Amino acid sequence: MAQDNRQAVQGVNRMTPSEAFVETLVANGVREIFGIMGSAFMDAMDIFAPAGIRLIPVVHEQGGAHMADGYARASGRHGVVIGQNGPGISNCVTAIAAAYWAHSPVVIVTPEAGTRTMGLGGFQECNQLPMFQEFTKYQGHVTHPARMAEYTARCFDRALSEMGPTQLNVPRDYFYGDIEVEIPQPMRLERGPGGSESLDRAAGLLAKAKFPVIVSGGGVVMSDGVDACKALAERLGAAVVNSYQHNDSFPASHPLWCGPLGYQGSKAGMKLISQADVVLALGTRLGPFGTLPQHGMDYWPKEAQIIQVDADNKMLGLVKKISVGICGDAKEAALALLDRLQNRTLACDATKAERAEKIRAEKEAWEKELDAWTHETDPYSLDMIEEQKGETPFSGGQYLHPRQVLRELEKALPPDVMVSTDIGNINSVAHSYLRFEKPRSFFAPMSFGNCGYAFPTIIGAKVAVPHRPAVSYAGDGAWGMSFGEILTCVRHDIPVTAVVFHNRQWGAEKKNQVDFYNRRFVAGELDSPSFAGIAKAMGAEGIVVDRLEDVGPAMKKAIDLQMNHGKTCIIEIMCTRELGDPFRRDALSKPVRFLEKYRDYV
Repeated sequence: MAQDNRQAVQGVNRMTPSEAFVETLVANGVREIFGIMGSAFMDAMDIFAPAGIRLIPVVHEQGGAHMADGYARASGRHGVVIGQNGPGISNCVTAIAAAYWAHSPVVIVTPEAGTRTMGLGGFQECNQLPMFQEFTKYQGHVTHPARMAEYTARCFDRALSEMGPTQLNVPRDYFYGDIEVEIPQPMRLERGPGGSESLDRAAGLLAKAKFPVIVSGGGVVMSDGVDACKALAERLGAAVVNSYQHNDSFPASHPLWCGPLGYQGSKAGMKLISQADVVLALGTRLGPFGTLPQHGMDYWPKEAQIIQVDADNKMLGLVKKISVGICGDAKEAALALLDRLQNRTLACDATKAERAEKIRAEKEAWEKELDAWTHETDPYSLDMIEEQKGETPFSGGQYLHPRQVLRELEKALPPDVMVSTDIGNINSVAHSYLRFEKPRSFFAPMSFGNCGYAFPTIIGAKVAVPHRPAVSYAGDGAWGMSFGEILTCVRHDIPVTAVVFHNRQWGAEKKNQVDFYNRRFVAGELDSPSFAGIAKAMGAEGIVVDRLEDVGPAMKKAIDLQMNHGKTCIIEIMCTRELGDPFRRDALSKPVRFLEKYRDYV
């Protein structure tokens, strides 16, 4: 009988540490690894193929780690990245930090300098554990070749149990040897709803609430808890807002959906939560950046009772003062609360119809405002709009208003789409226009906020879920950090669609120079050739859009190229230099100068 190479060997067997490593990957269902080949792990890499594991070579290791993050977030399974010791590994730090703040179960394998020369300052030698200490849930350092399978298995177990990156650090000479070992079986936690006392107290608060509002966070997505959240919301008639950058945590077509909180979020959601007397924060840490005042509104309800549910007890009450903290799985906690409320008379029962009408009216008003909000109206943006009336892009058309572009893209995106966004001004404004029907559809750099995130992340998501359309958004600044991975798409037949907003500037930081530094622009300009042209030179397709009526057709064409022809396409949209609100107005202060030579720089 032919051996099933996707079945890990059973019992105690004689093998090399490389075989033990690869067999443990097989036991954990690993089929794809992102990275760049290197001599440090070549003995293990040599047997990836017969184990049914595909190594996807990337252009840059940061891109590879972002791909592992996207893979994990889209699939709910481990994402794996590997690289050469030293510089290959240090290239991954930024992306692992982003994965940490996204709670992604990414395993980074970091082959290290050999034990016989360690500490001598040899070629590509560095201390690799401290690099990732702040951004990993667990660091496994293989201390002996015989323990290879043990440490590998523990990294995979801990990545899922603690929902975050783990590091497997292996001295390169420990891939070699002769050992007897049993491959550990994966250990998976069964998560519960939390303590019965805290659930009872929370149910009591919800029963007395007259205007309950639910914040649906990333924990709802990770626990596959959207249906449970929906059922609880329907029982309460509660408005549901998405936590910041988790637009996919509740279906946008649902009557109770009110859009995201935080930067460039939904006015409807903010107005409604401001009226809440009880807030159920379901699977969210209520991070400070995601609850900042926006659209001129300090909307967080100061007098409301807050119920917070989080799988990590350390998050409970960390940012916002809470009345009840539940350490539990978001899905299971929602079901437990629903069970406690199901056959109970609730104070909010009497106002369901009234609140439903209020939700409908606020959403309708917000959609009308978005439709009418064709361009930014601050003095700088108006100056830029006027100036660009006399300018013509290299393509010969005209520069487009970002908000109009984002609305047209929203209309053209397919229903089952996955979208990743980068950091930056236009990408942030996009949060108001991104709506999803199913979880694991939206990926953003979260609290780490690094540029160059979106494109490689959507590549990883596409590898994980190839039947879904995959689209990334990036400004021209962030795009410069990541577009090299077009080669990864072309070389390895991973078709995706990338939108690049070409506004010739570092918009988010330039907005600070407008507001605080009297338009003294330093290092903010980005004059670039055609990104669509560069994409074509790299073997992908490219479309330049410089007319509003072409935005939707360009997206539909690119999706067709992706899904029906296996082609990666870059849509380059020529945008005006107008800028939306800054990230936060409390981040800077008006400059003060004491020295005579700087007196005019205020």
